[in-house]
Amino acid sequence: MAEEAVRLLVRFGRRYAAAVRLATLAPICVIALSRASPEHAPTTAYVVAAAAAWTCGYAWWLRRGRGSGPVALDVVVLLGLFASVFWTGAVEDRNTGWLRLLLTFACVTCQWHTPPLVGGAAALAAGGGAVVLLIAAGAVELDATLVTGTAWAMPAAALSRAAWVLVKRAAERADRMAAEAVRARGESLVAAAARAEERELANALHDTAATTLLMVGIGQVRSDADWLAPQARRDLDWLRSDSGRASPYADLVDLLRADLDATHLTVEFDAPARLRLPFDVARAIADATRETLTNVRRHAGTTRATVRLRGNEGALRLDVIDRGKGFSPTDVPATRRGIRESVSGRMTRVGGTATITSTEGEGTLVRLEWRVGDERLVMSDGDERP
Repeated sequence: MAEEAVRLLVRFGRRYAAAVRLATLAPICVIALSRASPEHAPTTAYVVAAAAAWTCGYAWWLRRGRGSGPVALDVVVLLGLFASVFWTGAVEDRNTGWLRLLLTFACVTCQWHTPPLVGGAAALAAGGGAVVLLIAAGAVELDATLVTGTAWAMPAAALSRAAWVLVKRAAERADRMAAEAVRARGESLVAAAARAEERELANALHDTAATTLLMVGIGQVRSDADWLAPQARRDLDWLRSDSGRASPYADLVDLLRADLDATHLTVEFDAPARLRLPFDVARAIADATRETLTNVRRHAGTTRATVRLRGNEGALRLDVIDRGKGFSPTDVPATRRGIRESVSGRMTRVGGTATITSTEGEGTLVRLEWRVGDERLVMSDGDERP
C-alpha cells in the first residue's frame, strides 16, 4: 500500500502522544499536591482535578479523533491552568514546577501529531503565554528561574519537531523503497511471463512443425507419406489454438487419447476412464507424453509403446515404456530440447518430475510424476519394466 509506513507512523504519533500525556499525569498531580502550602491546598486540588480531567479527555481525542481543532483548545486550557498562579499561591510556594511539566509534555508531544505550522504555533502560544502569566504574577522578582524554566518548553518543542521530521523522512524513504520494490517485482513478473511464453512457443514449435519438418528433411519419412499432410495440418491447428485452453480444468485422459492418434505408433494405453486436473497440469503432462512418444518414433527403432497412467486428482504417475534400442541418458547433449525442455522442463514448471531410465539394447522408461499437497500415491501395478 502506498505511504503505508507514513500512515502507520502518524497513527503511532497520536497514540504515543496520548500515552505520554497519561503516563506523566499521575506524577505531575502528586508533585502539585505535595508542594502546595496548607492554605493553598484546596484551590490547588481543584486546579489539579481540572488538569487531570482535561488531559484524559485530550488523550481520548488523540486516540479516536481527527483534525487539529482540539490542539488550539489544549493551548487555551493550558494557559487557563497557568493563570491559576494568581489564586493558588503557586509563585509564593514555588509550586509552578507541575505546571511547567504539564506544559512541556504538551508542547513536545504536540509535534508528533500536527503539521509543522500548527505544532510550532501551539508551542509558541502556550510557552509564550505561560511566560507572560508568570511575569505578571511577579515570578521574576521572586525567582527568575521559574520563568526561564517555563520558557524551555519552546526549545524542547523545537527539538521534538526536528526529531519527528527525521523519523518521518525515514518512513517516507521506506515507502519509496517499498514502492520501488513493488514496481521492480511487477516488471520481473512481466519479464518472467514473457520468457515463459517465449519458452512455450519454442517448445510448441519444437514438438510440432519443427519435428515434422526435420523428419522429412533427414529422410526419416518420405515427403509423399500419406500421413504427412494431416500431421502438418494438426501442427498448424495446434500452434493457432494456443494449446486450446477453454476452462480451468481438463481431463488428462481425453488429452492423451487425442494425442495418441498423431504419434503413428501402436500404443497400448492403460488409464482410468477419466482424470480431471488443473488445465496447466493436464496440458503439461499430455505435451510431455506426446514429445516422449515422438522421441520413441524417431529414435527408439520400434513402432510399439505402452502408456500407463495411475493415480487420482491428488497424485499421479504416468509411464511411457518402449522395447526399443535404448540409450544412455548421460550422453544426451545439453543442447537437445526434447528431454530438457519439452519433457523435464514442462513437468518441473507444474511442480512435477520426469525420470528417464534407459539402457542400450533394453528399451526406455520415461516416468512422469505429479502430486498436490501431502497425499501419498498408492500404485496397483507391480511392474516397473516391461
